[in-house]
Amino acid sequence: MKDPLHNPLLLLIGTGAGLAMITPLGKLALEAGINPFLWAGLIALAPCLVLVWFVPKLHLPWTSPALWRFGFLGGLLANFIPSTILLFAIPHIGSGLAGLMFALSPVVTATLSLLLKVRPPDKPLLVAVALGFVGAVIVVAGRNSLTLPSAPQWLLLALLVPLSLAIGNVYRTAKWPTGASPVQIGVVVNSSVVPLFVALAFWYGGGLTPLLEHPGLVLAQWAAALVNVALFFRLQWISGPTYLSQIGYVAAAISLAIGTLALGETYPWQVWVGAALILAGLAASAWENFRPRPA
Repeated sequence: MKDPLHNPLLLLIGTGAGLAMITPLGKLALEAGINPFLWAGLIALAPCLVLVWFVPKLHLPWTSPALWRFGFLGGLLANFIPSTILLFAIPHIGSGLAGLMFALSPVVTATLSLLLKVRPPDKPLLVAVALGFVGAVIVVAGRNSLTLPSAPQWLLLALLVPLSLAIGNVYRTAKWPTGASPVQIGVVVNSSVVPLFVALAFWYGGGLTPLLEHPGLVLAQWAAALVNVALFFRLQWISGPTYLSQIGYVAAAISLAIGTLALGETYPWQVWVGAALILAGLAASAWENFRPRPA
């Protein structure tokens, strides 16, 4: 497995790195006063405009209704629903509890994969998910305040995030259109939900001025989104829903490295214990004998 694009572990690290950059850049965008739904729509659309030029010869045409139906449902579950819920819920539950929602996603995904028998995880991968979950919880608890919200309905709403992500992970594996490449899937899944984000952006209000005033931030976010989208769907195509769902764990570990090396942040020792557990989980998942499909 010398080709990096056929190596699940390298794809997982690359996808997690892209996700690790998207989150802090999005926070900076919100602080700059950029419309959050407009920002989410641009993140979804910009990689598609680049990737569409690299789509290989297609066995499934762009005009296929099945392709776009799959793309819309996949984008709704993986992108639009979780993003919208968190944008409304974070002010009420805090970033710590929001981080835990992503930590729950692999656990729920593994459970659904086992119950529905959609590329169910084997024992090494289940061990990896368990270690990663414990590690991610420790990291989030060590970096953020985990006070329960005064209005518990916001926490219940936020719990729909890991459920939606997990259903999306399993759905895309189970219903992947025959003949569609990972890049083609990435384009249709992301572009199909852009109109929904644009509609919410108009409802939310705010103009384009803050966006135009921060071109460097926009380009950095687009670059991170491009890396994430380009690798995300290939990772799912090769390794299945449960392995893919670990990207949140990887992003948590990489964000620690970024905070320490680039931002000079310091963390309590418990956080590094959590990071070590995440790395142990990745090592456990690397033992799984993946048999990737031919390119």
